[in-house]
Amino acid sequence: MQTIEKIDDASGVKSFLYVGGRDCQVAHLREIAESYGAELIHHDGGLREAVSRIDTLLPSVDCVFCPIDCISHDACLRVKTGCKKFSKAFIPLRNGSKSSLERALQTMKERNA
Repeated sequence: MQTIEKIDDASGVKSFLYVGGRDCQVAHLREIAESYGAELIHHDGGLREAVSRIDTLLPSVDCVFCPIDCISHDACLRVKTGCKKFSKAFIPLRNGSKSSLERALQTMKERNA
């Protein structure tokens, strides 16, 4: 499983899965992702969408972000297991805030500059 340090090029991240978080933030998170040239695909972590759907989304993304304060244990475990299976970077976020995602994307960009 990759960690944030092992992603070759932050600008190479074309799409990522964001699992969990707050529904009211998703539009803002998409704007942040777009400002870094990436597409955000959101899964609510099992509130309304089946957790099993995560397995179908993982192959099509470059990495996965999970705000650890806004995700069920089941969804988080499914993401971690799927990331190992598909060799995707798993990036836990301290919380579901917009600034937390932006910091992570900026860190990826700086480490890979």
